[in-house]
Amino acid sequence: MKKRLSSILRSMVIGGLVATGIARALILLTASPVPDPASGRTEPSLFAPIISSNWDYITPVQAWLLIVLLAVTLVCVAGWPIAAWLERRANSSGNRLRPNLDR
Repeated sequence: MKKRLSSILRSMVIGGLVATGIARALILLTASPVPDPASGRTEPSLFAPIISSNWDYITPVQAWLLIVLLAVTLVCVAGWPIAAWLERRANSSGNRLRPNLDR
């Protein structure tokens, strides 16, 4: 059975969101290798406003990874409803005179 393009794009959107979330979490958890002088603990930028307002904690490779993951996910988000609309349009124009017996 052939998968529809909208199903593939939906899976890519969900996978992209999961992959972006995992990558972001890994970057945030490894954000500050230097312990905080006040507490002596290493805190990720999610919990440290000074680090999260300063983007020096993220390397260029990590930034590009997040940019690429988000860009691919956003392209799939934009393409998903368009593909679904085109599939519905093709199905409705081709099956007007006869009922769909495949369901």
